[in-house]
Formats: sequence, structure tokens, C-alpha cells
Amino acid sequence: MTSRRTFLLSGLAALAGTSALANAPAVSLRPVARKVSSLAAGADGLRALIERAGLPGDAVCAVADVKTGKLLEASGGTRALPPASVAKALTALYALDVLGANHRFETRILATGGVAGGVVNGDLILAGGGDPLLNTDHLALLAKSLKSAGVREVRGKFLVWDGALPAVATIDPDQPDHVGYSPAVSGIALNFNRVHFEWKRAAGGGWAVTMDARTEKYRPEVATARMAIQSRAVPVFTYAEKGGVDHWTVASKALGKGGARWLPVRNPAAYAGDVFRTLARANGINLPKPQETRALPSSALLAQHHSPPLDVMLKAMLKYSNNLMAEMIGMSATAARAGRPASLKASAAEMSRWAAAKYGMSATRLVDHSGLGEDSRMTPADLTGALVAAYKAGQLKPLLKPFQLRDAKGRTVKGHPIKVAAKTGTLNFVSGLGGFMTAADGTELAFAIFSADEKTRSRLTRAQRERPPGAKSWNRRAKQLQQQLIERWGAVYGS
Repeated sequence: MTSRRTFLLSGLAALAGTSALANAPAVSLRPVARKVSSLAAGADGLRALIERAGLPGDAVCAVADVKTGKLLEASGGTRALPPASVAKALTALYALDVLGANHRFETRILATGGVAGGVVNGDLILAGGGDPLLNTDHLALLAKSLKSAGVREVRGKFLVWDGALPAVATIDPDQPDHVGYSPAVSGIALNFNRVHFEWKRAAGGGWAVTMDARTEKYRPEVATARMAIQSRAVPVFTYAEKGGVDHWTVASKALGKGGARWLPVRNPAAYAGDVFRTLARANGINLPKPQETRALPSSALLAQHHSPPLDVMLKAMLKYSNNLMAEMIGMSATAARAGRPASLKASAAEMSRWAAAKYGMSATRLVDHSGLGEDSRMTPADLTGALVAAYKAGQLKPLLKPFQLRDAKGRTVKGHPIKVAAKTGTLNFVSGLGGFMTAADGTELAFAIFSADEKTRSRLTRAQRERPPGAKSWNRRAKQLQQQLIERWGAVYGS
């Protein structure tokens, strides 16, 4: 029996793009090709919607019923495109499967040679455990714990160990040096491996500059990152590493009247050691200059800090789309599953193998865990299948944030009948969206949408990667297409 919904949609498809005629023509006319409604059920309606969007490049998608797992429709469903930060949804599933929702990361203070009379007779070690949320406040608590334990002096070395994970100078080498979303990665991180650069006009007409590891409670200045102001207009920033110290310069003509921004840290172990030494000194404990150690010697535990549970961290990672969190959590999962990875790319390859075995994502090839690297590829069919499986297992959807649907002027539509929980992904001329939607009648669907203008993106220089011309308008059109697809699926499959 033909349903009322099918009858209405078929009628809309037949009438789309035509005018009703009051009288029949006197002579036979050649049939005129009629426009297909974007609300028409089936592949024709889907293709019509994508074609009318006129988005340069490629746009692919897939949608499935979460309860039955049935693929309802797809366009280019097996075509692999860059997923951008939508890849973090897969990283979250990877971490949950390998580490478990209750996993916590540890940062430890260790000592060799024993402690007697408040004196550490050997070395003191700050040992990172892969915690991407470690901040200056946490190091301050560790320093206070040492003081409370009666530690006053260290006769050996002060060592920093970051070997739990491989050292990566920058998540994506193709990004400009100064962008905070592509910092270094290793087994220890502090303040998302970013340093706070602030500049103010000085009384004599020059500039007062600070580089610190600030939180709301503390503002310890650092010696591992330095800034010099140079008289020029461009480039705005330059970077060089000298003796393990991050040396930056900034163009004076870009400073205005004053301001601040976070810059990436390239030497995380040195940065964390520098800050901990300052905080220890504030607690009456004088430490030698920190040194990095590749091996973790036999030692005794003096103090430790635990991260929040993994599921709490993953929800924050997905909400704020934090790249460092994705990389450290993803590499930690690989270390637990297959041993410490040799590199970030090797860890991403292991996650890709896991995804193929766990969810049948045979066409997915990732180069990192955050989606920042443009060489990562994922198909909408692969992701949709994983989302269906995750839904049935009760995973992921509770961790995703609501995706707001908007009107033609970009304003949030309050009370929209379609509810969406999804992970967005945005690079220059790349846009993705993957997650779950609940239609007006309660039908729940899993979907994935990837768009990319790879030709335009390939022409960008490294310096243009932060704000290239045309990228903002392209990404806005891509997001409009995403909403049109969601509204189509709500009308076709959830009315």
C-alpha cells in the first residue's frame, strides 16, 4: 500500500519546477525536462540537491537508519575525502575501545636514590604520562605536594621524561609556524603546549613583552620561549629553534596598541620543566636547570596528578575540537594496543587498521588522530557504518555536542523539529559533518557529509594556510549544503 508520505513526495517531485496549466494545449508539445525536487525520494532527489548547491569541488554523503543499519541513500558514498576534524569522532571510539571510559592519565614526580631528611639524594624526575589537560595549576599542586612531603633539596639532577609518546615537532608541518592549533606533541604537555605572548606599550614608547605559562591563578614567565620585536610589516611572525629554546620575532607594524595571543610550544619537555622549576622555587625547593631524559630510571613515587576520566576528556575534545588532545589520546591508545608507536603517522595507521577490523572501514586512511593533516582520507559510507555500530553500543552520541540548524541569515533556529548531535570538521576548502539526527517523528539516522575543493587547496602556499582568500565563503556554502541535506533526510525519511 502506498503511504501518504510517499504519495505526497511523489506529487512534489512531479510538480517541481513546473506551472499548472488552466487548459490543455491545442497541439501536442515536445516534452520538457522537468526539474527534480530535492525532496524527491531516491538518488535523483539527492543528486539534484547537491548539484543545485553549486559548491566547487566534491561533495559526498551517506545516511543510514541507526536501528536497522540500512543505508538509506548515498552520493559518492565510497569516495574518500579529507575528513578534517570529523576524524576526532573515530579517535574517540578508538580510545574508548582500547583504553576504556574510566582511563586516567598520570603525571608523576619521581626520585632516584631515596629521600632522607627532606633531601632527595639522587635525581628528581617530572614524568609525563600522556595527559593532554595538564596545566600550570596542576604543576603547582605537584610542587605543593613535594613541600608537604618535606622535600627541601635535590642533590642530583632535575630530569624531565616525555618518552611515553613519540616526539612530534608539529602536528601538521604544512601549517604556519605560529598557529596554536598545531603545536608539538610528546609524552608531556602543558597548557596544550602553548605559551602566552602579551605586548603592551611601554612608558618610553617601546614595547613591554611577556612570554608566560599563565592560568587564572599563576603567570610564571618562561625561559624556553623568547620574543623579539622587529621593525617590519611582514611576515607577522618568524620562528627558529636555538639550543632547545623557541625564538620568535614579530613585526612591529602588526602590534597595534597592544594585545595577546597563544603561540605553539616546540619543546614540551623543556617548557614543562622550566615552569615546574619556577613553581617549586615558590615552595622553597630549589631545583637545578631541567634536563631531558630519554630513559626512565628506577625510582620512587613522590607525588602524582591524575587527569579526569577519559570519557569526560573525550567530550571536551569533541566540543572544542582540540587537536593536541586528539593526538595524545590517539597515540596513547596505540601504545596500549600495539606498543609505543614510532611516529604520529604510524599511530594513525594503527588506528586505521583498528577501524577496518572493528567497523569494516576498509577505505579509511588517516595520517593523524585530529584530522589536521590534509592527506587523511575517509569515505562517508565507512563513517556512517561506524556510527551505526557505535549507536547500538551506546557510544559516542552522548559525547557529541548539539549541531544548531540555522535560517537563511545564519541565525540559530530555536525549536527546530530536527535535532542533530554531530562532529564538525573545517579546514580551508574542506568541510565535514558526521553524527546523528533525530527527525520530527523521532526517526533516528546516522550520517556523514564530506566536501572538499582539493584543487584550490593544493594551490595555497604555507603562508596562506591561516586565512586564504575565498575560504570563508566556500566553507559557509559547504555548511549550508550540510543543513540542506539534513533537512532533506528529515523530510524524506522522518515525516
